[in-house]
This record gives sequence, structure tokens and C-alpha cells, in this order.
Amino acid sequence: AKVEGFTKLRDVPAAELAGLTLAHPFRGVDGAGGEWDYDVPILPGDHVTDDAGTGFVHTAPSHGDDDYQLGLKFSLPMTYNVMEDGTYRTSLPLFGGQAIIGADGKEGPANVSVIKQLAYAGALFAKGKIKHSYPHSWRSKAPLIYRNTPQWFVAIDKPLEDGMSTYGDTIRGRALNSINQLVEWTPVSGRNRLHSMIEARPDWVLSRQRAWGVPLTCFVKKGAQPTDADFLLRNPEVNARIKQAFEAEGADCWYVEGAKERFLSGIVNPADYDQVFDILDVWFDSGSTHAFVLRDRPDGTEDGLADLYLEGTDQHRGWFHSSMLQACGTKGRAPYRGVLTHGFTLDEKGMKMSKSLGNTVAPQEVIGEYGADILRLWVAQSDYTVDLRIGKEILKGTADSYRRLRNTMRFLLGNLAGFSDEERVAPGDMPELERWILHRLAELDHVVRRGYAKYDFQGVFQTLFTFCTVDLSAIYFDIRKDALYCDAPTALRRRAARTVLDILFHRLTTWLAPILVFTMEEVWLCRFPGETSSVHLVDMPQTPADWLDEPLALKWDALRRVRRVVTAALEIQRTAKVIGASLEAAPVVHVEDAGVLAALRSVDFADICITSAIEVTGDPAPEESFRLPEVPGVGVVFERAEGEKCQRCWKILPDVGSHAHAGTCHRCDGVLG
Repeated sequence: AKVEGFTKLRDVPAAELAGLTLAHPFRGVDGAGGEWDYDVPILPGDHVTDDAGTGFVHTAPSHGDDDYQLGLKFSLPMTYNVMEDGTYRTSLPLFGGQAIIGADGKEGPANVSVIKQLAYAGALFAKGKIKHSYPHSWRSKAPLIYRNTPQWFVAIDKPLEDGMSTYGDTIRGRALNSINQLVEWTPVSGRNRLHSMIEARPDWVLSRQRAWGVPLTCFVKKGAQPTDADFLLRNPEVNARIKQAFEAEGADCWYVEGAKERFLSGIVNPADYDQVFDILDVWFDSGSTHAFVLRDRPDGTEDGLADLYLEGTDQHRGWFHSSMLQACGTKGRAPYRGVLTHGFTLDEKGMKMSKSLGNTVAPQEVIGEYGADILRLWVAQSDYTVDLRIGKEILKGTADSYRRLRNTMRFLLGNLAGFSDEERVAPGDMPELERWILHRLAELDHVVRRGYAKYDFQGVFQTLFTFCTVDLSAIYFDIRKDALYCDAPTALRRRAARTVLDILFHRLTTWLAPILVFTMEEVWLCRFPGETSSVHLVDMPQTPADWLDEPLALKWDALRRVRRVVTAALEIQRTAKVIGASLEAAPVVHVEDAGVLAALRSVDFADICITSAIEVTGDPAPEESFRLPEVPGVGVVFERAEGEKCQRCWKILPDVGSHAHAGTCHRCDGVLG
């Protein structure tokens, strides 16, 4: 419908309109019984725009959130004229019982009746059909009617007089203070997310109208209003009866015929009360788990506080949220000391998993192909605070990391066979290389303990993985293979190395046990078999503070930098097939820095570089010497080792062949006796 003929008198500002009052179009209509004989104010609303339509909309506070909020703001009456079956209430004059939307989802006769009544009252300006967007049920596709219904609420801003005011006097205040003062958040962004939600949320709607669920075990007085003091029956004796019945029979006892008389008879008159059959919001169920999981049980915590709640990021609106509100109402503070949130699992391309797309990864399949520890390691390697990707190629990379760690443990086991306390060497008597490893362990001990305390599994794993693959496999193990395989069993260097391997074993197994639970148990039982033996029953060893040696660490940082230049120079010769192994070389190392030169001369640098001999000099490096840009002041000139190859240790030395045992060097001849 459109009005074509009109005369414009003047423009009326919105502020002027806001002060006007209208009469309801059905005021004084015959048969209405005065139902609509009231004034209707014109009100300003932010939800109304002037870019579509007239800029005027009707307001029904009981039928939409925008209208409801406006009704609260201006104290408009809330009407309940539309029933849950889509009909007007039977007592409504003129239209009672008529269907707005029928059971089949189609338009009922009520709308036509209203239009006819408007025409009869002379209040119909125009009529016609228009096409516009309107909400429909996603399931039945039928049009929807929004309607307010009486519900039970938790008043989160009402002051509580319960003697639990440490964190505030209202549920909202307690929740916000708990979030800021009591709870540790992982990641820290979780604090702001939950804080903003609770800060802005309305009262909690507790009741639902469903045929299943935990009932709201309440009785209300017939004829009373919710604002009346005696509306809700509050009787300890009645509550005790209900509690006893629920403990013995479960929630179904509320729905058994005669339940009202059973719970009220002899205490109050059952005929004076209606039994409430609404159920609790399921989030109240989940939010109360802290009570029966931790608080109200012999093996629970004394204060009922959980150390940690962990779930997906969507639970800031769910479990974390409802648990916080429920506990703040019943215990005066949060139910947890820590909250950890994780992302969701996506496929390798970052797509959401779906059976229809065929991109799902079942944990059972991963465990069947790789083992449970690979799945655990995939989690530990990932930043769980964001969405995680998983797929065959990603799992292959995880399996490769696992194999490298397993090789580290295999090396330890193989070289610790027969180790006893009799051959143990005190740290002060160890060579510098072993003391450097102890220094690294002291550094790692702090990182590992702090990482686990902060649930930083990725940080713990990456730190230990780098240590195992770089510091151990590529440096320490590589250097000490000669001593372990060729030194005499009583030699200090070999005994010190085995002592350090034992120290490494106890720390790596206990440090990695929370992540690789099955593998570390397998490794542990290889050394310490027995039905009562388990790495999971052993504490992480305490690391002596005097293992830390910063001056030694700085020295070995310099040694490792120079070693990197030597190793790179020899790799060129190996690639060119000039040599087959580093033991065929005796390079000359030119070092400009006097301090670094002194450090190199204070150790067996040939042993560190795994060459048969080495010369370090402060002479200027020749033009043709090998250099690395990232290690200035160091040049390496390749020279072949002179002498014969020892058949036992494979070093090329001048004295090979001059000892009692043919084809051996001095060291190996002595070991052979």
C-alpha cells in the first residue's frame, strides 16, 4: 500500500515527536472491554533507522529483544497475549483463541481479523501486500513469533549477605575480581575474553521448558506474584525431603504422580502451591561439576578449588562461564585456580574437518599406525592456544622428530650398559666438555620446570628436542664416541662421559615422561626392570646450582663457533672426495682474537673437531683459507693427517705401527695391554 495524495504541512523534528502521545487504535472499540483504552507514547529508539521505511515502527515489548530493552528503559507494560501454540490467549477480547500461525506453519485467521477490526474502528490508513524478510525456523521453515515468557533468573547484581565477600558482594563482582585476582589464564587473552563477557552479560536465565533435564525443585504459591515475599516456598524441611528423595531415587522422583503431596504434606497445605516443572539450564548442570567432582567428596580438595579447567576456546561462553557464576554464588569465588583454552583441530590445509569432505583424522587411526606417543607429541609440538592442523604429512614430520629423540635414548642405553656408582666422577674432576653439559642441564632444568608449570608443552619439547639433536647428538655424542669406544674402562675421560650419560638419562626420561609416556617408560624399564619400577613414580631430579658456570659457557660458545668453521671446511673436502672422513684431516686454524686462541690451546681441539691432529695459530690467515661470514676472524687451511691409520680408533697418527700391538696408536696399544 502506498499513499499517493497528500499535502506537506511542515517538517517535524524527531525531538518534537518524542514528546507526543498516541491513542491505541482499538481504544473504545465495542466488545474490547477497555483492553486497549490506554495512551501509547512515541519513544526514540537506536534500533530504528531512517534509511528504510518511514522511520516509525510499532513497539511490542513482549515480542523482540530491541522492543524488550526499550520497554525496560521506559517502564512499558509487558503483555502476554500470544500463547506457545501460536494463538492469542483465550481471554483476549475480539481475537481470543485465534491462530496467528497454524500448526502447519501457515498463516492463521488472526491477521485478517485484526485488519477487519481496524477498518471497523476507522483506524486503517491503507492496506496491501508487501514482501520483506522475516525470521523462520531453520528446521521446519515455518515463520517464527518471538515472545517473552516468565522464567527463573539468577540476579547477578543483587547484593548477597552470605558472609563470603572476599571477592565482592554480588555474583558479577565476585566473578570479575576472581578473574583478575585468583585465576591464572593460559593464554592470557582468556582473561580479557571472559571478563568482557561477564562484565556485559544480563542476569542468568536458569529455567527451560523441556520434557527432560534436571528439574527446578520449586513450589510457588497459587495466586501470588513473583514480587510477593511468599511467592516461592522456602522451607528447610521441604528441601530436606526433596534432597533425600533425589539421593535415593534420582531426579525422576519429581515427576512421579503425587510428588507434590509427598514433599509438602504435613508441612504446608499442598493445595496452596503449584509444582514447578521447568528444568535447569544445562549449563547450570555443567557449571556445578566442581561441587561433586572436588568439593563434596573425601578424596577432593579441602577448598573445592580445581587446579585447572581446560577446554576449547568456545567454553569462555560455556563451561568456564557457567562454572564461574555458579561458584561465585555458592562459594564466593571462582571454582578454579587456572584456566587453559585450546583451539580446534583442522586438516593440513587449515580446513574444518568434515566427513563429507573426507578430511577427518581419527585418533584411533593415528595410534594404530604410529602409536599413542606420536599423537601426544603432535600436541606437544603444536601451539595449542590456536587452531591445530593435522594430516599425513604433518604426522610424518612428528614421527621424524620422535625417531630422533628415540635415537638419543638408544645411544644413552647402549653406552650405559654395566654402569655403576664405582666409576662415577665428581663434577669438579670432569673435563670441561662434561662440565659444559652439566651447565646446559642446569639451564634446562629451570626452563623445563617453568614450562610445565605454565603448561607450555611446546616450549618444553622444542627446548629438549634442540638440546638432544644439537648439543648432544651433533656435538657431545659425536665428540665422546672416541672416548666411550676406545679409552680404557678406567680412563677419567670415559668414566666422566659415562657419569654424564647417566645424569642425562635420569633427566631426559623424567623431563620427557609427561609427553612421551609410553616411550620413556620403555626406556626406563630397559635399565631398571621390575614390576614396581616406573619412570612415572620418579620425581624430576634436583639440579645443583653450582653446575651453572657462565664463564665456561662463554668459552664453549667461542669453541663451538670455531668448530663450526672447521667442520664446514672439512665438509667441502669430503664433498669433493678429497677425504672420506674428518679423521683424515689435520687442519690449520688461524684465529685473530687472542682470547679465543688461548681458549683453543687450553683444550684438545682436535678431539673436539674429530680430526687426527690440528694446529691453532695466531698468524694471519692465508688468502685461500676457508672462512664463514658469521664467524669473523677465523680462517681454516686444509691439511692431510700424517701417519698411519690406527686399526682400533681409526685416527691417523705418526706413531701407529711402533707399538707392541701391530697397527695401533699409543693410546690403543695401552688399552689392549
